[in-house]
Amino acid sequence: MSKYLTLAFFFCGYLIHAQTITVVDEISGEPVQFATVIGINPQVSSITNTKGQFDLSPYIECDSIAIQEVGHKSKVLSLDQVSALSNGLLLLSPNAFSLEGITISAARWEQNKSDIPYKITTIDPDQIKFENSQTAADLLETSGEVYVQKSQMGGGSPMIRGFAANRVMISVDGVRMNNAIFRSGNLQNVISLDPMAIENTEVVYGPGSVIYGSDALGGVMSFYTLTPQFSETKESVATGRAMVRASSANRERTGHLDFNLGYQKITFTTSISCSDFEDLQMGRNGPDDYLRNEYVIREDSTDRMVANPRPREQVSTEYDQINVTQKIRYQPNKNWEVTYGGHYSNTSDYGRYDRQIRYRGDTLRSAEWYYGPQEWMMHSLRVIHDGDNLLYDKMSITSAYQMFRESRHDRDFGSIRRSNRVERVYAPSLNIDFEQDIGDKHEIFYGAEGVFNLVHSNATTTNILTQVNSLNQTRYPHNSTWWSAAAYLSDKYHVSKKVTFVSSVRYSLIGLDATFDTTFISLPVQSVSIRTGALNGSTGLTYRPTDKWQMNVALSTGFRAPNIDDVGKVFDSEPGAVVIPNPALRSEYAYSGEVGAAKIFGERIKVDATLFYTWLNNAMVRRNSTLNGADSVMYGGELSQVQSIQNAAQATICGIQTGFELKLWKHITVNGRFNYQNGVEELDDGSQAPSRHVPPIFGQAEMTYNNNKFRASLISQFNGEVSYENLAPSERSKDFIYAADDNGNPYSPAWAIIDAHASYQIKTNFSVTASIENILDLRYRPYSSGISAPGRNFIGTVNYTF
Repeated sequence: MSKYLTLAFFFCGYLIHAQTITVVDEISGEPVQFATVIGINPQVSSITNTKGQFDLSPYIECDSIAIQEVGHKSKVLSLDQVSALSNGLLLLSPNAFSLEGITISAARWEQNKSDIPYKITTIDPDQIKFENSQTAADLLETSGEVYVQKSQMGGGSPMIRGFAANRVMISVDGVRMNNAIFRSGNLQNVISLDPMAIENTEVVYGPGSVIYGSDALGGVMSFYTLTPQFSETKESVATGRAMVRASSANRERTGHLDFNLGYQKITFTTSISCSDFEDLQMGRNGPDDYLRNEYVIREDSTDRMVANPRPREQVSTEYDQINVTQKIRYQPNKNWEVTYGGHYSNTSDYGRYDRQIRYRGDTLRSAEWYYGPQEWMMHSLRVIHDGDNLLYDKMSITSAYQMFRESRHDRDFGSIRRSNRVERVYAPSLNIDFEQDIGDKHEIFYGAEGVFNLVHSNATTTNILTQVNSLNQTRYPHNSTWWSAAAYLSDKYHVSKKVTFVSSVRYSLIGLDATFDTTFISLPVQSVSIRTGALNGSTGLTYRPTDKWQMNVALSTGFRAPNIDDVGKVFDSEPGAVVIPNPALRSEYAYSGEVGAAKIFGERIKVDATLFYTWLNNAMVRRNSTLNGADSVMYGGELSQVQSIQNAAQATICGIQTGFELKLWKHITVNGRFNYQNGVEELDDGSQAPSRHVPPIFGQAEMTYNNNKFRASLISQFNGEVSYENLAPSERSKDFIYAADDNGNPYSPAWAIIDAHASYQIKTNFSVTASIENILDLRYRPYSSGISAPGRNFIGTVNYTF
């Protein structure tokens, strides 16, 4: 008898040893990723993988197992209860609402969001998958709190708290993407990121210069790409996802594949995405000013304007893109971890649509105006060590190398000369970050950063008849350099269980060296060398009277040091104006304060609001200037007003960000976001005018139904009007991108659209998603955008996981 009992014991043990448990959300049926699994007596711990799975074998001798995940109610089960689960599925009930959450961006280490006194928005993996965005810019827009401007379909320039372009920071896996030629005008670098390879996105609002250095004035957008997952057993594990998507408004065709091959100590993740977009079609109902009535073709060696038979089709907006990500993660033991990340993105040529719709009299000004391929490559290596010594508890060293390539090509109508300007930036960087707990009250974060940028700039003019190239004025000084070296220190002080005080300081040293080419234009200086320092800091306090009530207050400073684009650029900012270098530029500084509160009422309602105010001093702005005593010069064949970037203004921006979440029923939730901002900047004569990058009132409201395999949502996005009187002076001159009011002046009309999304899990590894965007088929154009938004857009997606 004892022999059979022994055999039965070992057989049961084998079954438990071989069992894989999958943790899923009780409402949505989605896997719960990165949940903490803790074995009790003896203590064992692990986390679930991207499929919500963990191996039960390490817990075979434990009395019970606890499963915890922020956003879900914790659950404790005995080993017998876990092993007896039907189909190995462990259900976690979601919390109705929570003020808790994990953030990395605030100090480069994981922290509880309730300890951070600054507003942070997180776009989690479930939302990323459901929203199904075409680009990373569109992904940011789904937050309802980041405004996105577009000059062409291959674009997307985020605006955060009245700042944009080189006054906001983009970070990828902890590495700054901003480089020395990020300009003050609108940027499209964020589209280089693949939304299907993004695991998590965080937006930290307000100055973030203490952690991220120059440029982080309005906020920091942190993108975290797919994390390679280890095998929980000695056997290798292969998982992956395949996706295809099609859209009607731009006849999109997108394919994506990612897969993970995991072993116990090393794992590999590969992601590939390819997209092809044709010309974008705008809506039927809206201002006729936006219609594309004419465009230029070249026929029989002659430029001709032709009527557009489909005026809603925005000709020359098509492009295609490829993204590849390769990551390798190695963990030789529990104290060390090494992760390599390789990213590559490239586009085809794509038209600068807002420049293609400008007229000179009755004739389109440009026969050609397009960007060449936007190419981005990044290699990064991150080493993490759990030291638990006198210097640090955790250490992270991240080295990275990036390469950027972009180009501009334009030719006036009737001209045989095409201007070509090509830029490349080579950007190595190094970050060293430490975390140290001192007693039970203090968490210290400190580190150093070094960044170097080398700018190559070339320019030619091509005779399109003979294909002969000749040299031309470069956009930037060739072989110019920009560098930064900095150190920071941050202390998080837990005054009590209810109060946390955070204070931080950073000092940065920045250098810039450039030699100007005066072959084509006479400049007052031959070279420039800038050395400048910046001291900035932040402090803030969070108060949590209960676990359902939080208040915070914060003060912070940020800075933006002059880069190559500010100091050394020669370009045509607009028809009839040319910007020349200014070697006397200094850093601009932002001083900001915010007050926020969030409260949960019962189990059904959560509301939050943040008030903020920012003062920008020594702002770098474009102003009229002179060159060798003259206020105008011939440039590009046209008499042009001389301008330069100068520390000539101050600006103030204030606003409110607020929102709510309402749980109507077990499966139905309603949420909304509302944003109001007001900003003014100083003009030449000392008067004030609206700030260019302050968007109108905007936000969204959404109702979601979520019941295991089926999820559906109805979303309304809205945008207020910007009257002619409230347009920035630089925007009033761009009448070609705006509608005309009753007086014939440019303005940005208000609009509101309705979208519908639905997804259904047909099988465990097979799902479909269908969406209708802009159901009412409105013709609208977001503020400051040069291209109209899509009309009614049908989107279909098929997902397969393995």
